[in-house]
Amino acid sequence: MTRVLFVGQDPKTVDFSDPALQPGLNAEKIQAGIDLAATKIAERGWIGDLCMISPDDAGIAMLEKQLGSATYDCVVIGGGMRLPPKGLLIFEKAVNAIHKAAPGSAIAFNTKPEDTADAAARWLKSD
Repeated sequence: MTRVLFVGQDPKTVDFSDPALQPGLNAEKIQAGIDLAATKIAERGWIGDLCMISPDDAGIAMLEKQLGSATYDCVVIGGGMRLPPKGLLIFEKAVNAIHKAAPGSAIAFNTKPEDTADAAARWLKSD
């Protein structure tokens, strides 16, 4: 069975004062998108795991632990980790952790939580 990991920044740790973020964005809106992503992954018949991390080394350690717990066909990194310029270092650390711990996994990128399943589907065979 196809297994997908969705990696993103824990909504409770987002700095909503960052001017690079969309106005009106809040933790509840992000969480609603994450919940929808999980539903869409399940609707495709895939096993979906979520790994919402803090933007620091503890978050990367959490990601590494999650990557060691299962074999993933695809790992989708959320836009919230890669789009705001001040998140570049944590994004790079996440990509390198995935590359090292899951070298056989495809890596995909979403533009918002709601299109996570579509991002994974670009790299997975239809099931």
